[in-house]
Amino acid sequence: MREPWIVGVSGASGTPYAKAVLTALLDAGESVDLVVSRAARLTLLDETGATVRDVHWKDDVAAWLGRDLGDLAYWPAGDLAAGPSSGSYPARGMAVVPASTAACAGIAIGLSKDLLQRAAEVNLKERRRTVIVPRETPVTRSHLEHLIALHDAGAVVLPASPGFYGSGAGATAQQLIDFVAGKVLDALGVPHTLFRRWTGDLGEGRA
Repeated sequence: MREPWIVGVSGASGTPYAKAVLTALLDAGESVDLVVSRAARLTLLDETGATVRDVHWKDDVAAWLGRDLGDLAYWPAGDLAAGPSSGSYPARGMAVVPASTAACAGIAIGLSKDLLQRAAEVNLKERRRTVIVPRETPVTRSHLEHLIALHDAGAVVLPASPGFYGSGAGATAQQLIDFVAGKVLDALGVPHTLFRRWTGDLGEGRA
C-alpha cells in the first residue's frame, strides 16, 4: 500500500525550503503527496517565477523542481474531498513548509479552510509525524500561542532558522536552505545528506 509523506506549501515566503524538502524526499525514494495553497501559488510565482496550475500540475511541478517527479501525487488545495482529508487515507505524516501565520492559526484551531489545513489537522489527530515550519519574524503573542497549541497537539514546530556550523559565515543560500530542509527530514525520520552534522570539532565544516 502506498503510504506517502504529505507536503503542504502555504503562502509564507520561503518556497525554496519547500523545493529542498520535496527534492530530498524524492531523492530518498519516498512517496509524496503535494498540496499547494492558493496564497502559496502567488508566493511561488513571486520568488521563483514558477507556476503551479491544477490542470497542468505535472509539467508545472516538474519545471519548478527541475527533476523527474518520481512517486509524487498532487491534490488541489480546494479539494476537501481529497484523500488526505480523511484519517483513513494512508499517510506517514506531513510537513507544512513554509508555514504562514495564517496556516499555523488555521491548523491550531482546526479551521480546515482548505486541504492543507485539513490534512495537517488529520495528521495531528491520527498522531502521525507532523512538522510545521513557520517563517515569520518578529512574532506576536497570538503567533506564539498558535505555535504552542500546535506543539501541545503533537506537532514538531521547526522554525526556518538555518545553522552556520556546517558551512561557516560564507555559506551559500542553498546551503542554508538545505540545512533547514535537512532538519525537516530529521524530524520526519528520513535519512539524508543535506548538511554536515556537528561532531564537536570546532571549524570542521570549514576545513
